[in-house]
Amino acid sequence: MFIDEARIRIKAGDGGNGCMAFRREKFVPRGGPSGGDGGHGGDILMTSSLSHNTLVHFRFNPEHKSERGGHGLGSNMSGYAGEHTVLKVPVGTLLYDDDTGELVHDFAHPNEEIVIARGGRGGRGNQHFATSTHQAPREHELGRPGEARNYRLELRLLADAGLVGYPNVGKSTLISRLSAAKPKIANYAFTTLEPNLGVVQVGDAPYEQSFTVADMPGLIEGAHLGAGLGVQFLKHIERTSVLVHLVDVSDASGRPDPVEDYNVITAELKSFDPALAAKPTILVANKADVANPDKLKKLTAMAKRKKLPLYTISAVSGEGLPALKFAMAEAVAMHRQIPLEGPGPVVPAKRKAHYPPPAPNARGRR
Repeated sequence: MFIDEARIRIKAGDGGNGCMAFRREKFVPRGGPSGGDGGHGGDILMTSSLSHNTLVHFRFNPEHKSERGGHGLGSNMSGYAGEHTVLKVPVGTLLYDDDTGELVHDFAHPNEEIVIARGGRGGRGNQHFATSTHQAPREHELGRPGEARNYRLELRLLADAGLVGYPNVGKSTLISRLSAAKPKIANYAFTTLEPNLGVVQVGDAPYEQSFTVADMPGLIEGAHLGAGLGVQFLKHIERTSVLVHLVDVSDASGRPDPVEDYNVITAELKSFDPALAAKPTILVANKADVANPDKLKKLTAMAKRKKLPLYTISAVSGEGLPALKFAMAEAVAMHRQIPLEGPGPVVPAKRKAHYPPPAPNARGRR
């Protein structure tokens, strides 16, 4: 199941309470205070992982907590620190504060790790309150509560090229021919209900190159108003470098004008995000094996006027695919926004920050 949005509620561990205790060994008169400190509560961290590709594990498990710190003990023994909780998300996940809508972090690379909720500080034991005039203190601090947060997760796939077009124009067939992806393919509209990713290999070793392609569910006129499957999946191609716009030039679509098809889809992209429609675009006339010559001629004339690169292919028979594959690779290499490799080793997130002093009412007596 492909889930690209989820909301989570998290609670870091509370700090353990400081202990009030006194030394009572034989031959140690007036031993003084020996209460240990409480342990710090566990943090909650989030890290990006290549082994995850959906947020489904958060959709059905939205609440996450980390361990509280142990209470302090006598003989100046501190409580144990709470264990940290690590949440893994797919690369490309955006983390938003659900209360303010603020973007907290963009997990654009693998193995990025941040602290999203800090555990509470452990309270101090009564040993810390001894003075020359107050030698048997009974004060001790309570542990500080851990942070509680509400977050919204949004996954945006990281792909170099995105396939767009009307339903049933051959996008899924094309990605299955270009890569090892196995999307559902059938002769009816909206066969693709969720994005599919494929890796395209170009060239021979040792000069082989690769890029990723995202197959989007089909768009129709009025998609930005909710028609068909809507435009919610278009966020997955906002990071792409190149768009590959497929147009059906056969009579199977039942639509008489391929130029109008192109204009409708472009208008839907612009309604979602004007920057999306302005991306470098490769125009593809698909189903060349059963093409209507008049439709192909009309689309070719439009591409020439708009100075769009046009490739005539048949995703079923394989006609024209090698030329299209190399053109896509060249365009991706020229406009690539997604680095081939990560930014290098990610510095581990600091587990603890400077804790503020306890509130005046954070001291207790036993």
